[in-house]
Amino acid sequence: MSPPPGVQIRTYAGPADDAELLRVNNAAFAHHPEQGGWTGAELAERRAEPWFDPSGLFLAFDASGERPGRLLGFHWTKVHPEPPGLGEVYVVGVDPSAQGRGLGHVLTAVGIDALARRLADAPDPTVMLYVESDNVAAVRTYQRLGFTTCSVDTAYAPAG
Repeated sequence: MSPPPGVQIRTYAGPADDAELLRVNNAAFAHHPEQGGWTGAELAERRAEPWFDPSGLFLAFDASGERPGRLLGFHWTKVHPEPPGLGEVYVVGVDPSAQGRGLGHVLTAVGIDALARRLADAPDPTVMLYVESDNVAAVRTYQRLGFTTCSVDTAYAPAG
């Protein structure tokens, strides 16, 4: 799938990408208690995980000349060690200023294609994801890409 005009997608190039990655992540997930508000240390912790692969972190940059080098969105994929053949749409984030252009759909498709290639030799390759049910745009994107609900988790907290 091709990116929209004026957008260039590439993989993570190392810590030089971190400031923009944190900016977009924290803007896209400002409301989220776990994904929002990341620090450089939290990003470094995730990069230190054994599953981290920089070739599985896709970054979409402004290439229009309007704001060159500005990150518009990202898709971080993950391959689980067990069971074999399990890939994950770990996180997809789009800068609020770039939402509504189909960038989340394109980034998700790019990552899924990469996971499919990476998992091609597995006996039963599977790509899964977690999404908040009230994230309507994300749920629609995943449904359009062929995902269906396989399980539902419910969290409870004391009232008040």
